[in-house]
Amino acid sequence: MNTALILETLGWLGVVAYVLAYLLLTIGVLKPNGYPFHILNMIGAATLIVYSLEYGDKPNVAVNVIWLMIGLGAVARRLGRKSPGNL
Repeated sequence: MNTALILETLGWLGVVAYVLAYLLLTIGVLKPNGYPFHILNMIGAATLIVYSLEYGDKPNVAVNVIWLMIGLGAVARRLGRKSPGNL
């Protein structure tokens, strides 16, 4: 598999993850504070960061780094609220 195809696949995976997260949230399948919603968004951000870095798309890298940090912060905050016995 060549690098261009891998990058293209990662880019599309990111798009699918973002759209799926939003769709499932909108139709009530996911909760806005649930792990699946944040994980889908973090997958979308991470894969689009890789794709955008390769093509030098700095604004897209920036917004996706911010998006990834928001997701990581939300998950960390949620994990921090649980007692060790509930993990």
